[in-house]
Amino acid sequence: MTTTNTRVDTLSKASTATTVIDAMMEFMRGRRAGGLFLLGAAALSSRIPGVGTAASLLLRAYRRLR
Repeated sequence: MTTTNTRVDTLSKASTATTVIDAMMEFMRGRRAGGLFLLGAAALSSRIPGVGTAASLLLRAYRRLR
């Protein structure tokens, strides 16, 4: 049981970290609104798993379809 919880925690932290990295990349590209959106999603991701990943995918889809 402990191993499973550890893996879930690790994956959750990795998801949050990648969302923060995506946000930093948005800021570097001069896309402030996208960066703020992803930072907010990363903050929510600590409480609701998968929010950061979903936000990142939605932002990429929006940019591609726009």
